[in-house]
Amino acid sequence: MTFSMATRPGIEMMFETLALMDGGVVAGFMIMAVALYFTPGADMMFTLASGISGGPRAGAAAAAGISLGVLCHVVFAAAGLAVLLQSYPAAFDLIRYLGVAYLVYLAVQSWRAGSEFGDVRGRAGLFAAFRRGLLTNLLNPKVALFVLAFLPQFTDPAIGPVWHQILWLGLFLALGGMITDGAFGVFAGLMAARMRRFGGVMNKVASFVFGGIAAKLILD
Repeated sequence: MTFSMATRPGIEMMFETLALMDGGVVAGFMIMAVALYFTPGADMMFTLASGISGGPRAGAAAAAGISLGVLCHVVFAAAGLAVLLQSYPAAFDLIRYLGVAYLVYLAVQSWRAGSEFGDVRGRAGLFAAFRRGLLTNLLNPKVALFVLAFLPQFTDPAIGPVWHQILWLGLFLALGGMITDGAFGVFAGLMAARMRRFGGVMNKVASFVFGGIAAKLILD
């Protein structure tokens, strides 16, 4: 009861802030976000690779994991962790190298899959695709820095706490990304399913994509 009474004002304040946010500013934010969704990047490539290697459901599950990762980065940015990563290059590099190592692992696993290709249906397979998307996004510290640089540009301290606005904008960003990346992943999965007899080629393509994302994280 005490917890409920204590959290209710905070939740009400969050929705009050949402009500005060300028619709035109939010619309401008989403227009820019849509442009970002269609810009080839790590998230798009990852969902495409997931769809190619595991089918449309895997592509959609990976997109959902990536979106949850974005939301986590938004919370981290609101809490100030992104500033810490920016201030301490060693911490930034550590997380980045962990992400690269994980992507290399995924590339090796896809390469070793040989000619196996399956449309992921079971809960375990879908959760694995979701988990891979989440971890890949969380282990990319550039997402946290992007959130810190991009979202505050659309906030206004005069209408309420900035971190409230960052959380709302981050939620919109994550939901839009889940829809867009999910569509890419499902499309890739459907196209790969039509080429099921070329399963070995599909897994090799996925391996190269995962490896390419890893190389991009290192070189950028």
